[in-house]
Amino acid sequence: MSWIKEIAYKDATGQLKKIYDRIKGPDNNVDNVLSIHSLRPHTLIGHMGLYKNVLHNSNNTLPKWYLETLGVYVSNLNQCSYCVDHHAAGLKRLLNDETTFQGIMSSIIKDQPELHFKYQYLEGLHYAKQLTLSHHTITEADIHKLREQQLSDGEILEINQVVSYFNYVNRTVVGLGVNTDGDIIGLSPNNSDDAENWSHS
Repeated sequence: MSWIKEIAYKDATGQLKKIYDRIKGPDNNVDNVLSIHSLRPHTLIGHMGLYKNVLHNSNNTLPKWYLETLGVYVSNLNQCSYCVDHHAAGLKRLLNDETTFQGIMSSIIKDQPELHFKYQYLEGLHYAKQLTLSHHTITEADIHKLREQQLSDGEILEINQVVSYFNYVNRTVVGLGVNTDGDIIGLSPNNSDDAENWSHS
C-alpha cells in the first residue's frame, strides 16, 4: 500500500467514511493514491476537487484523451510507475484503438513525442516536459509558442493545470511509497458533466 499508515474503507468512520463513499469504485475499492490521504481527510477533498476539475470536467475544451496523455507523459518523466499504470489504462479505454494507444505509449516511453504528435499537441507536450523538469526556464516566449500552434489561452491553462496536478500527485505517490497492491487499475471519476460526482468506474 504505502510507507505510512492508511485507514481502509472497512475501518473508516465519520468524515473519512463519507468521502470514501463518494469516491469508491466496485466492491468498495478505494485507490491507494486516495487512501494515502486517510489520516488527513481534508487533503483528500482537496485532491479530488483538483483531480476532477482539471481532468474530468466537461468545460475543458481539449480532448480528454490528450489530457490523459499529458498525465502519462509527466508521470513517466517523474518515474511514477503507479500513475503511468493507472492513467495509461484510462487512456487506452478512452482511445479504444490499440494501434493509436501503442503509438502514443511508445513515444512516451522513448521520450520522443514527435514520433506520434505534431502541431499543438506536440507543443503542449514540450511545455509539459519543461514545466516538469525545468520549470524555472519557462518564459513568456514559451507561452507564445503554444499560441502559435493555435492553442487558446484557456487551453494553455488546461495544459498547465493538468501538468501541475500530475507533478503534485506523482510526488505524493513516490514520496510516500504508494503502490498498486489491491487497486483496480484504470478507474476514474468519468462523469465529466457532474463536478460533484467523484465515484470511480
